[in-house]
Amino acid sequence: MDNFVLHNPTKILFGKNTIPLIGKETVAFGNNALLVYGKNSIKDNGIYQRVVSSLTAAGAQIHEHPGVQSNPLLDHVHDGIAKCRKHNCDVICAVGGGSVIDEAKAISAGVLVDHDVWKFLTGKKSIKQTLPLTTVLTIAASGSESNSGMVITHDFKKQKFGFANRHLFPKTSILDPETTFSVPSDYTAFGAIDTLSHILEFYLTTQVVDSSVQDSLMEGLVKNVVMNTDRCLVDPTDYDARANLMWSASLALNGLVSAGLGKVMFPMHLVEHSLSALYDVPHGAGLAITITGWMRYCARTAPFRISKLGKNAFGIEAGSVTESAHATTDYLLEWFRRIAAPTCLEDIGAGKESIPYIAANALPQAKVWRMREISEKVIEEILHCCLK
Repeated sequence: MDNFVLHNPTKILFGKNTIPLIGKETVAFGNNALLVYGKNSIKDNGIYQRVVSSLTAAGAQIHEHPGVQSNPLLDHVHDGIAKCRKHNCDVICAVGGGSVIDEAKAISAGVLVDHDVWKFLTGKKSIKQTLPLTTVLTIAASGSESNSGMVITHDFKKQKFGFANRHLFPKTSILDPETTFSVPSDYTAFGAIDTLSHILEFYLTTQVVDSSVQDSLMEGLVKNVVMNTDRCLVDPTDYDARANLMWSASLALNGLVSAGLGKVMFPMHLVEHSLSALYDVPHGAGLAITITGWMRYCARTAPFRISKLGKNAFGIEAGSVTESAHATTDYLLEWFRRIAAPTCLEDIGAGKESIPYIAANALPQAKVWRMREISEKVIEEILHCCLK
């Protein structure tokens, strides 16, 4: 295990009836709040009113920034920054999933600088300070509620970039599993796939020889994500399944499971960012495709880790290491199909002829992320593994 520093400053309030606490938690950092959320789902399920009531009772003045979409757009971030400045907001409260929280993070960083917030995403500028951010999570997926990352799509350039900085950790995040009861089955599945991708990227790209503790954590999380997703799709109001899924999503990317793994990479996200930027597919849907392709690629080039995952997470025993790796990949592929996720480029209207275009779009992100091992040729090879 490599040396590591684990520091996660986000306060988590987990469980039933925790939404009424958001007001007190938010006004601890400021009274003039920008409320960031998506479209109408939180109004339809009553979460919006509960949050607003709590903020108002705590003495917060609320200025709303609705309309965040899946794969949040830079132009909408700019609108949020303008609102924040106009109303002199001193705190931000985000209510939603990873897209909403990511946009809120971008606003919190962008409002305090004179340059375009996009310069953070491209690595040209580093974040020195942000407005404080609190969140109410409504979907188990990205882990943005307790990590330092954000992902934004540039409308004009059709580029989707991710960036992490220690100042982007939310101050407090409310995780009430009941908020996810109304999440549709497709987005429940896509969120679970996003969670899986975080774990699998750490698991399959670490070069640490002995990581038995972290391996056990990751294998257990993978097993639980699959099992509890199946339960949620059978009964959307299964509280314990929703709770297990929500907590798994946070644990997958809050720094715990990657501790001691040394340098890790995000090849699945690298390729998927181009898919969702160019084809506007939900993040988890694009990841189902890239997970399948990446694991096929790794099954040929480095099968041992996949074989180990299959044995310890799914009980797969299938002859040689290579055969076991392919069997594990096929297991996940069939699970993706069973939960109605896309599994190949053709499912989103792309194909073999699109591969050079997608790979060229992904290369700038690879350079920003300093993934020197992932050349344009490698990206194209991975994409060929994403074909039907």
